Amino acid sequence: MSTDDSDQRPQRSDFERNTARLAALREAMRAQGDRRNRQVPTAADMARRRSLLGAAKWALPSLALLLLGSIAVWPEIARLMNENRAAIREMSRIKVESGNMEGATYRGLDAHDRPYMITSRVTQQNGPDRIDMTDPVADIFLGGNSWADVRADHGVYMQREQTLNLTGHVVLYRDDGTLMNGPTADIDLKRSVIASNDGVHAEGPFGVLDAQGYFLDQHAGLLQFTGPERVIRNDDQDAMGTPNARPDASPTDKRATP
Repeated sequence: MSTDDSDQRPQRSDFERNTARLAALREAMRAQGDRRNRQVPTAADMARRRSLLGAAKWALPSLALLLLGSIAVWPEIARLMNENRAAIREMSRIKVESGNMEGATYRGLDAHDRPYMITSRVTQQNGPDRIDMTDPVADIFLGGNSWADVRADHGVYMQREQTLNLTGHVVLYRDDGTLMNGPTADIDLKRSVIASNDGVHAEGPFGVLDAQGYFLDQHAGLLQFTGPERVIRNDDQDAMGTPNARPDASPTDKRATP
């Protein structure tokens, strides 16, 4: 059975324009356009647009300068942020309970503008000036890259007077190797003076010394032992190499250069 291929071929009439349909489409588009509310800009609208453009001409460059400035100062901002984080971490280690504070640090300057620092494991504020301390440690800068470290079991710090009274196993150590132990010690932080009248055992480059007390003036370079003393100097040795003790019962003070 054969079919007629000529009936399936495209005819010219298939591509003819539908004039009536196009005319109806154009008419519908024209009607839709007429229904739109087209408002002609007024003078006020034009003035407002000009003012907005003028403001944009200033605002955009200003914003660009602000961004460039923030990029320039960002390192300083980052440094301040890091310092604040460090301060927050330091404050997080400080606990305040019922008038007691843990991990407190006090800083100041002596009469020669040399810094000192006092730390304490536990502190308690007793009045506007007095601070009671447990396990206080005083770091004193002596000048010329030298320093002294004084610590005890208990202490009383008077902020206005800049004095520190230590009791209970007082240990003083200086960077020249001098080590002194005693039951009490009084420190005048303003004048950088340390004194005690309750006995002291000292060891250092000079030897070993036991005395009734001592007076140490850091700025004057004076170390004075008081009362009866017992001294064993490092150079006081006999031929057998055994040290010779020199007990001294006289009340004359012994002075040494720190």
